[in-house]
Amino acid sequence: MGGRIVLVPEAATLLFSGGFPRVKEPQARRFAQTAIFHVQRNLEDVQAVTNPGAVLLCDRGTIDGAAYWPGTADAFFAAGGTSFAAELARYDGVIFFETSAAHGGDLKSNNPIRTESADEAVALDRALQALWSQHPRFTFVPSDHSFFKKISVGLSALERLVARLSAAATATEVGRP
Repeated sequence: MGGRIVLVPEAATLLFSGGFPRVKEPQARRFAQTAIFHVQRNLEDVQAVTNPGAVLLCDRGTIDGAAYWPGTADAFFAAGGTSFAAELARYDGVIFFETSAAHGGDLKSNNPIRTESADEAVALDRALQALWSQHPRFTFVPSDHSFFKKISVGLSALERLVARLSAAATATEVGRP
């Protein structure tokens, strides 16, 4: 897809792999999720400013923290000084990859920073899907025993989304709705 796509890394992995503490106590989790939210948002904003016109491909997004927050989603967004609707509007589309744990896949091979059990990963995945599926351009990529097949489905969805976004941008540039 050429230079039209810029990758935005996942803030949680950057922070936790850099030594940010993994915690279970609810108030400490709130602090951690607040930090992750702000780093994720700033990573996205830096990439948007330094790559104008590019499609940002985010491994995760600011909405994810609501699934990890020890409390309501509304409380999470309020702690970030925003709302669910405002954060959802930051994203032009969502391609949601179901966790490999849904079919007994190995979580550690995907991201060694993850500490969830398979059952916890599935529960988090469902919570994340419930949030992200509210986006008007949501695409679900189911888990598959073949990682290659899962990635192929995801890449196809990405190509369609980028084409749709590019066509919409071109139409706007020439004054068409």
